[in-house]
Amino acid sequence: MVLKFITHSKKAIAIAQEYGWHPGARYTNLRDVKSFDFTDNGFLDIDWKNYNFHRHLDAVAQHRPRLTIARDVECIFALDAILREAECLLQHCDHVAVVPKDPNLNGRLNELIPDAFMLGYSVPTKYGGTKVAVDSFDRPVHLLGGRPDTQRSLAKHLKVFSLDCNRFTLDAQFGDYFDGQTFRPHPLGGYERCLRDSLVNINVLWHDYEPHAEVKKMMKVAI
Repeated sequence: MVLKFITHSKKAIAIAQEYGWHPGARYTNLRDVKSFDFTDNGFLDIDWKNYNFHRHLDAVAQHRPRLTIARDVECIFALDAILREAECLLQHCDHVAVVPKDPNLNGRLNELIPDAFMLGYSVPTKYGGTKVAVDSFDRPVHLLGGRPDTQRSLAKHLKVFSLDCNRFTLDAQFGDYFDGQTFRPHPLGGYERCLRDSLVNINVLWHDYEPHAEVKKMMKVAI
């Protein structure tokens, strides 16, 4: 039941849809999702390093995705402004995820972030992540990026509603695939074969995951 999104090329999205995944895109690049059923089904990510709220809002209003991400909360003093932006975004989609990163938010997410919003957990990578403790995330979450094995491990501690994962597409370019535990060279090689086998193995990782009751309730409301 966990929703899986891929934010990549038209070819990669088309292949992923065969395995039950859903299309994703940054609001800065919607070209590759024009041919997909994106409305009420897609995921709209942000360019968090060069964020433009008005451009983001216009894209959400036009495409009406199932889920979008609010601007990262890198400083607690920006939270009120980010929540006002999130309220505007929520008028045009089912769910908005607020992404807490400032450690000053530790233990205060339920106090400071309204229940109307999901939480986005930025999975730690060499490019970033969150410094807010996992046990602070006590509501349905969207897992942002990272390795598929790391995402699945986090699900032991989080109420996972959805995830986006593109890591396997990068490895596929070098002939590697995710075998269910780690990335390794594919015995036969080929970009498409690496994508397909990675998707199969990621799906297997989540096959036995039992979503939390709060997540199940959200799923029923969204259907």
